[in-house]
Amino acid sequence: MKNKTDKNILIAFLLNISFSIIEFVGGIFTSSIAIISDAIHDLVDAISIGISYFLEKKSKNKPDCKYTYGYIRYSVLGAFIMASMLSAGSILVIIASVNRLINPVVVNYNGMIIISILGIVFNLLAAYKTKEGDSLNQKAVNLHMLEDVLGWIVVFIGSILIKFTNINYIDSIMSIFIAIFILMHAMENLKSVLDLFLEKVPRNIDVDNIKEKLLNIEGITDVHHIHIWSIDGYNNYATMHVVCNDKNIKQKIKQELLKENISHVTIEIESKEEDCNEKECKLKEEHIHHHHH
Repeated sequence: MKNKTDKNILIAFLLNISFSIIEFVGGIFTSSIAIISDAIHDLVDAISIGISYFLEKKSKNKPDCKYTYGYIRYSVLGAFIMASMLSAGSILVIIASVNRLINPVVVNYNGMIIISILGIVFNLLAAYKTKEGDSLNQKAVNLHMLEDVLGWIVVFIGSILIKFTNINYIDSIMSIFIAIFILMHAMENLKSVLDLFLEKVPRNIDVDNIKEKLLNIEGITDVHHIHIWSIDGYNNYATMHVVCNDKNIKQKIKQELLKENISHVTIEIESKEEDCNEKECKLKEEHIHHHHH
């Protein structure tokens, strides 16, 4: 299964590179900015698929002395690079299209129709090729192919409209819409990557709720220093201090947390008599504050 994922990404990469070259030629030949913008989009896709291919491979490495969590985040880095490049590409396309609106150009609509049909067929194939695969990266790649199909359907309809109405700026307007759509998605992806890097609590997890559930377990008198984060958007990790006098408590906690999709838990057990450093820290802080005043 894993090798298949790798192979598919490689195929998608080669197909996209060759296709985006055809598109650039086609875009220049038909002087359609919508097609050129799709070409830029596909080229960025191809490059980022290439990058994510290597990062995805690296992310499969087992944990070692240098990366104690393993290399899972490398795959997230792939998603980040992809989103950044797409954002930049979309902004360039928007600038170019607005330019076109000011200085209109006559487009070759028959050529556009043919290229857009090719685009639809090609991207459907590519989407089909990258369908299986469950990492954030592969999902991103697949979603992308489907969006490309939409982009080409828009170009197809637009070029038919131009053919019948002879209104050339339909081309620029399509191009702007496609670019804005891509930009919005890229921004969303960027945000989810940043959330991971900023160690934000995963979307579907409520810390207070978890704390409440843990305090319901018999023998636990207090839970503090709860930290919950995600390594790649799928694997969630947690650390916490638990005050308790029951020896089997760790098992119970781990079972409770598994329900919340937290697979990796580090638990510091404290007895009631023990004083957690947390209190010391607070005292020290207050002490320091007094000195500052």
